[in-house]
Amino acid sequence: MVNLKKASSIQRVIKSSLSSNPPKTKFETLLKSPRANQTLKQYLEKNLFRRAIGFFRELLRRNPSAVDSYSLLFVLKACTRQSMIFEGQQVHAAAKKLGFEPIIFLQTCLIDLYSAMGNMDRAHCMFDEIRCKNTICWTSLITAYVDNDMPSKALDLFKKMLMTNLEPDQVTLTIALTACADLGALSMGEWIHSYILRKNVLNNDLCLRNALINMYVKGGDIEAAQTLFYSSSQKDVFTWTSMIVGHALHGQSLEALDLFAKMKQTNRNIKGRKRPVVPNDVTFLGVLMACTHAGMFEEGKRQFKSMMQDYELRPRLPHLGCMVDLLCRAGLLEEAYNFISQMQVQPNAVVWRTLLGACFLHDNIELGSKVRLQLHGLEPAHVGDDVALANIYAAKGLWYQKMMLRDHIRSHRAPGCSSVEVGSEVNEFVAGDSHHPLKAEIYDVLGHLIGLIRAYNCVPDASDVMDY
Repeated sequence: MVNLKKASSIQRVIKSSLSSNPPKTKFETLLKSPRANQTLKQYLEKNLFRRAIGFFRELLRRNPSAVDSYSLLFVLKACTRQSMIFEGQQVHAAAKKLGFEPIIFLQTCLIDLYSAMGNMDRAHCMFDEIRCKNTICWTSLITAYVDNDMPSKALDLFKKMLMTNLEPDQVTLTIALTACADLGALSMGEWIHSYILRKNVLNNDLCLRNALINMYVKGGDIEAAQTLFYSSSQKDVFTWTSMIVGHALHGQSLEALDLFAKMKQTNRNIKGRKRPVVPNDVTFLGVLMACTHAGMFEEGKRQFKSMMQDYELRPRLPHLGCMVDLLCRAGLLEEAYNFISQMQVQPNAVVWRTLLGACFLHDNIELGSKVRLQLHGLEPAHVGDDVALANIYAAKGLWYQKMMLRDHIRSHRAPGCSSVEVGSEVNEFVAGDSHHPLKAEIYDVLGHLIGLIRAYNCVPDASDVMDY
């Protein structure tokens, strides 16, 4: 009897196991909404962008009904941050196919995507397709133009936004100030500053204050930048850096170095939970620029060494360029050449050109020729380098070498050309051109200008390159 009961219980277990569904895997569980969106969000927060895109592919293949607007939002952000152009376009196509494209936060995200691709025409098209534009949409496109080195268009768009009676927020104002800084548009920056003061949004926004300081620095009003800097009760590394770089750019080397010393002293005086302000690589770039402008070679070497040893910052090409400039100003041309040759970063034409200019100042023909060979490999069509070498020959009285180089320049370059727009007509002028319809009038004006120059006893340098 006992055996019969045991047998029947075993049969029931077998029957139930055959009739029930097989256990689900963890991955299949994650593919269900809303777990799918949580997974995508976690990948995004952990910067696992490729995993997010791979997971979204599986989600779309196995369980497309779980895809919603937030799934698309997360994967679009992953494509943007990873600069995955083809995948981003595929996600855009999926959003359109699933009917989610008209959702405003997806359209804004698509503006960011196409901006990251450098496709501003497509980004602007996405913006135009948005029916009810809010501040975030406008800010997204203004930011896109700034990020793609089109600050003039960014400011035009900012003005159009103001005409729609939409009020810009702190982020919009910060981006607009960045555009002003890039253009050196001081008047527009001052207008934005007065707008900020009217709206009383400056006090609690450090990013906005930093943008104002940066705008005044690049706009040439260092006094206004200083006023904002010293009136700020809270300062982060960007606040200090903007002011240090500002002093360096305006030739105020001692002020820049003094401010850097104060920044480090502030860190020593910090107590409690307040975090220290640690200089970054841009801060040291300002310091090295200050040392370069003042010709402070030893101080520049010390700061360059401190940047690497004390703060574990890896020098970038601009830092290395400053060191080359320092060596050249100190007359250490061979050391500068060896420094460039031993760089771990590939030197660009600007770095070599700095040394070529120093070779001209110090009449170093041998090194100048070696540097010109390096530049020829980087920018063979740049005539200015040949002109600089010709100047070195002229300074040494090597007129034959100069004549040979001049003939080489004339045979290998297109004639110089400039154009001037007057009204709606563009006038083009080419060097040595004898076919311009106003040729006689042009030469009359040039003759008059030369007469004025001679009246002021202007004596051209022996190495003048007028004939180039």
